Amino acid sequence: PISGEKLTTKMAFSAFRSTLRGKGGQRAAGAAMAGLSTAFAGTAAVALTSDDVVHPEGLPWEHLGLFSAYDCGALRRGFQVYRQVCATCHSLERIHYRELVGVTHTTDELLAMASEVDFVDGPNDEGEMFERPGKLTDPLPSPYPNDEAGRAANGGALPPDLSLMVKARHAGQDYLFHLLTGYCDPPAGKPMMPGLYYNPYFPGGAIAMPPPLNDGGVEYEDGTSATISQQAKDVIEFLNWAAEPEADSRKKEAAKYMVVLAFTALMTGYYKRFKWSPYKTRAISYMKPN
Repeated sequence: PISGEKLTTKMAFSAFRSTLRGKGGQRAAGAAMAGLSTAFAGTAAVALTSDDVVHPEGLPWEHLGLFSAYDCGALRRGFQVYRQVCATCHSLERIHYRELVGVTHTTDELLAMASEVDFVDGPNDEGEMFERPGKLTDPLPSPYPNDEAGRAANGGALPPDLSLMVKARHAGQDYLFHLLTGYCDPPAGKPMMPGLYYNPYFPGGAIAMPPPLNDGGVEYEDGTSATISQQAKDVIEFLNWAAEPEADSRKKEAAKYMVVLAFTALMTGYYKRFKWSPYKTRAISYMKPN
């Protein structure tokens, strides 16, 4: 048996064939368009009704505006949430301590923070590797020495690196915010395997990561109330910065380019009018010869 979707698509392409052969003219073309529209609409409807995930609602992130910038206070709080909560399982290998200078902390604070971690370096003059205190040029440390250790510590699943997580997921910030704050009890008839947690925003609804955030889970230095939503908002803004640390400077440069472009357009228009005005305003008279 042929499904309705396939039959409709088959009828549409048959009508298109008739149009190409010159049979039916406009009627065939109209039937083709109607058939294709019905087929594609049916496909979209099937895709929407078969989704097993709740789509996140769009949220008003202030730093995404054309003339908006990252909130350094939120970035500092978000980095604190990452260090105290997320860093126990997830890495941020594309970010170095030096890139945080002037963004979340001062140089002295980051030097003290980096020196608390020992990094393997070398080889030395004897050809051996050695450990040394961290420097500003070092990347943020990974919770596991290698991928195999990460899988072994998490039941075979490797926690992903968060450097580009905002860009790697559809709806980026909105998806991550709803994922972090959307844990709840599974509905009736939804069995959960041991070690999995129900989250309607995760594909399939079953996620191996336990709820990472709790009210008062961290103590913010600036006295901000550390609710679950506040922690999620701060850490997601920090992860957005980690994926696009050049966003603010790019907006500044774009504003400069637009000003220069507008000035160039005005001067070009003025120069054109200046050069062509004598030709457009002159009068040419033709005298009939006697």
